[in-house]
Amino acid sequence: MPSIPGGRSAVLSLVLAACLAGGFAQAADVEIAGVKVPATLSSGGRALVLNGAGVRTKIIVKVYVAALYATEKSADAAALIGSDQPRRIQLRLLRDVDSKSLDDALQDGLRDNTPAQELAALKAPAERLSALMAEIGAVREGDVIDLDFDARGVGITANRQPRGRIDSPAFARALLRVWLGDKPAQASLKKALLGN
Repeated sequence: MPSIPGGRSAVLSLVLAACLAGGFAQAADVEIAGVKVPATLSSGGRALVLNGAGVRTKIIVKVYVAALYATEKSADAAALIGSDQPRRIQLRLLRDVDSKSLDDALQDGLRDNTPAQELAALKAPAERLSALMAEIGAVREGDVIDLDFDARGVGITANRQPRGRIDSPAFARALLRVWLGDKPAQASLKKALLGN
């Protein structure tokens, strides 16, 4: 049998390091409302880490688990909104929702967090969002919608199928404010997405 440089202690060190690395990766995944939220994923070839995750509720009904991913963790909402680095909001549906209700909620969030003059300037991208939501149609419990933000705008994917892009950095920032703005869809969810 060939000898291994460094002997048995080197092999044990490598095995221990591999086990520890695997253990940390698994430990970082979280489970929220019965949904496993991965600690890392990739977007456009870039590794993203879980910034935070929580449940969106309406009255007492759990609607979806939202997870925010970024290139590095941050508790600064303004920095995350203004960044030109890849970020992702992932929505994992906990109940069936028709596309109009989902779009209405997004449009309400845009209105609540965007000054009137800026919102008027974003009319075309907001209408494009409505059209994309209508194309996706009703979403079912277990479906996943990804909103991928980058320096050019936002891409929308439903159940791993790309559905379209909205190339407007200003609109991408406005859409992120639905969850991270001064009047977020849900204050406790904003806190959770920021890792608190």
